[in-house]
Amino acid sequence: MVLEQIYTGCLAQGAYYLESEGECAIIDPLREVTPYIEKAQANGAKIKYIFETHFHADFVSGHLELSKKTGAEIVFGPTAVPGFKATVATDGQIFELGNLKIKVLHTPGHTMESSTFLLIDENGKEHCIFSGDTLFIGDVGRPDLAQKSDLTIQDLAGHLFDSLRNKIMTLPDDLLVYPAHGAGSACGKNMSKETYDTLGNQKMFNYALRANMTKEEFIKEVTDGLELVPPPYYFPKNVMLNKAGAQDLDQVKSQAQALSVEAFEAAANETGALIIDTRNQQIFKDGFIPNSIFIGIKGDFAPWVGTLITDIEQPILLVAEDDMIEEVITRLSRVGYDNILGYLNGGFEAWKNSGKEVDTIVSIPATEFAERFKKAEGNLVVKDVRKPTEYMAEHVEEAMNIPLANLSKNMVEFSKDEDNYIHCASGYRSMVAASILKSRGFDNVIDVAGGFKAISADTDVPCTDYVCQSKMK
Repeated sequence: MVLEQIYTGCLAQGAYYLESEGECAIIDPLREVTPYIEKAQANGAKIKYIFETHFHADFVSGHLELSKKTGAEIVFGPTAVPGFKATVATDGQIFELGNLKIKVLHTPGHTMESSTFLLIDENGKEHCIFSGDTLFIGDVGRPDLAQKSDLTIQDLAGHLFDSLRNKIMTLPDDLLVYPAHGAGSACGKNMSKETYDTLGNQKMFNYALRANMTKEEFIKEVTDGLELVPPPYYFPKNVMLNKAGAQDLDQVKSQAQALSVEAFEAAANETGALIIDTRNQQIFKDGFIPNSIFIGIKGDFAPWVGTLITDIEQPILLVAEDDMIEEVITRLSRVGYDNILGYLNGGFEAWKNSGKEVDTIVSIPATEFAERFKKAEGNLVVKDVRKPTEYMAEHVEEAMNIPLANLSKNMVEFSKDEDNYIHCASGYRSMVAASILKSRGFDNVIDVAGGFKAISADTDVPCTDYVCQSKMK
């Protein structure tokens, strides 16, 4: 038996390659399917099944393209209604893969079609579960991503409670749990950085699996705080793409053309395309195309695109390093942003060398921010764009929390007259925010490089945390 977790950090997503006796299955594949095909070919195996734990919201699955290219059978759990040829399994149905067996456990709650796949090894032993978004390490799937008119969040949470108690917690403690996501995914609230564990450990340490927990307690704890971290705008669109079947990734890549400076500028003017600059934030600040926004490829690129760009059909033009273009397009496609008109041939240097107008963003170190804060006696306009939970833990005194995810709804909170000092935890999100504000006509934005980490570590700016307070002069 060959079992491999294929983990993609930028999406905090785990796909799985399973092989036995020359037959293999892929569980929850990403949109780029070539690596799965090449792995099977290298092992002399044939992909027989593609198992989907549910209709994913946070990424576009490669199930349809992988099936087209390999002839593999796509398998969903009970109640799924795909818009293409697939097997909708019954609860308890068993699929044979070499000398392995895969049993379908219908586990509704995260979504109603959500299913867990139980692997039974060649000796008849229950080896592991591929739990999708039903059970994470340290958490469970949030129940507010697939509501229907007749089901409330509480209803779905109740279904999830029953699924966990009746289908999963009854399995052996030494069983391995392989979830679809880890820390950083928006599909849960507080996932562990670990990407797998034993079920026994989860019964001890996962709050949602407490032995004496009532259904009412479970529903309350699982739904608590969800309003503070609403799902990104692209989630419903990705669900629809996964139900209907997305176009092949090769087609998406072929339509993104290398554009000269003149063609790039014309495309931006004629189509209203959004220009996304994916370079490092400290390079971006020193020169960028006016009205472009920064979302760096080295950070949580795809999730932030999906959070900040509300229209998945939005035409997009790209500025990137030459050797990163394919990676940028791939990551955009993972979350369904396929309307990529092209990219600037030669990158930003081509734009600058052509003599076109260039914009910049002022970015100052935390020590200079501290000097200005002290001189103004704390009367600066300071905006903290971290998550509410980060802000509540500790923050600069008098700073206002405007999470990056909610920036567009809160433009009125930024000053048109005074300088707006913007920071996040370490500098990525604040540069995204500063670039968006610049594109909306705010020329008085100042980024604090290094963010709150630098402010709290290197300065005596008063903060709410007692460690910071102890450094106050």
